[in-house]
Amino acid sequence: MNKSKKTVSFREAISILVIMLIVLGLGVIKFGLSPQTPVLVVIGLLMLWGKVRGNSWDKIFDGISDGVKNGIIPIFIFILIGALIGTWIASGIIPSMMVAGFHLISAKWFVPSVFLVCALIGTSIGSAFTIVSTIGIALFGMGQTLGMNPALVAGAIISGAIFGDKTSPLSDSTNLASAIAEDDLFAHIKNLMWTTIPAFFISLILYTLLGNAGSGASLSKIDTTLNVLNNNFVVSWWAILPIAILFICSIMKVPAIATLILNITITVGMIFVEKPSTSVKSIAGFIENGFVSKTGNASVDALLTRGGISSMMGTVSLIFLTLSLGGLLMKFNVIQTAMEPLSEKLKTPGSVITATILSGIGVNIFVGEQYLSVILPGKAFKQTFNKRGLDNLALSRVLEDGGTVINYLIPWGVAGAFVANTLGVPTLSFLPFCFFSLLSPLLSILSGFTGIGLKRAETSDNKKVATA
Repeated sequence: MNKSKKTVSFREAISILVIMLIVLGLGVIKFGLSPQTPVLVVIGLLMLWGKVRGNSWDKIFDGISDGVKNGIIPIFIFILIGALIGTWIASGIIPSMMVAGFHLISAKWFVPSVFLVCALIGTSIGSAFTIVSTIGIALFGMGQTLGMNPALVAGAIISGAIFGDKTSPLSDSTNLASAIAEDDLFAHIKNLMWTTIPAFFISLILYTLLGNAGSGASLSKIDTTLNVLNNNFVVSWWAILPIAILFICSIMKVPAIATLILNITITVGMIFVEKPSTSVKSIAGFIENGFVSKTGNASVDALLTRGGISSMMGTVSLIFLTLSLGGLLMKFNVIQTAMEPLSEKLKTPGSVITATILSGIGVNIFVGEQYLSVILPGKAFKQTFNKRGLDNLALSRVLEDGGTVINYLIPWGVAGAFVANTLGVPTLSFLPFCFFSLLSPLLSILSGFTGIGLKRAETSDNKKVATA
């Protein structure tokens, strides 16, 4: 009797998810609230529902604990990134990148250049979060000086960073998708190109067209910004040292936490060398509360007053809440119940891929966690892919196209909240300009229905099933 009370029906699971979507949508889109409050409301309603359905408080709290456990490492990484940003500005690293960028990148082709630079460096590093929080901040500042649309520049930065993250063998999300589908990592990356390359070039064309839509900025404004940066920060060639360390650590596969701690330590050493009179208390201030720019130039000060552990607390709180929500949904079997029946009704490759893509998007919307958007659809649809004669490589590509890349477009998602907080642009503002994220699932679905680039299983039995 008690067991039956705890069993969730398909209709009940769908109803819960719809109510969640309404609450989240109304809160964030209709009323313009920060995501934390709507997510907290949903958690409260879900806990109430769980208790009414006969679940013990221990089970409810276990669900929250299980969910949060998955985010301990990302939360720690975000805290370190906040400290890194503050010290990178104080040491002149980000100002130096901006000065170098103004000399190297043409204002006419600025937006497509941003996309290309982030894509190239992202492929080398394998971390979209690192690209956005370091090079991305410098490029964003340049875009502001050039008078570009902040949302467009943010979209180009994020799209390039995601491309790099998606195609790098050093990326944790790429390795995860390959592991869930049980295929070879490099074969997975090669197979990704069927949708990733078209999405890349279409995005590049769109950024090239839209990048010239703004009025731009006069040379005098650029010169003014350069003078302010050179006069108020230590702009030097050795600012490349911490950036080089990121590359070296990535190549040597040093974990992100160790890489960031090493980078912060070296950057602090640079500050002491550049300005020996800097006090320990000032360094602690950069780490804890970020850098406060006092150049007297309002636009530069607005751009370079950022960073610090405290700046990440909003993102950390949202991650904590969304992970708690995801843990409860998993504990109550809501997500699993909603997804699994679909897998048995899908008969064609196109319908299987579409359902998997939509499931990944759905997990991002309802849970806000990009790893779960890969894990849950991967486990739910793997057998269906095999039954329909599709290779594991087809599954791993779909998991990336509909999972990790979408999390950046969700205001309450881990990646979406992080990027919005780091660049200072609301998620819903840059969403229309994240062309790479928007195109990837569409091209994956197109591949499913046309068969172009769709990897099928090699066995004759599976081939017969696929053509049945």
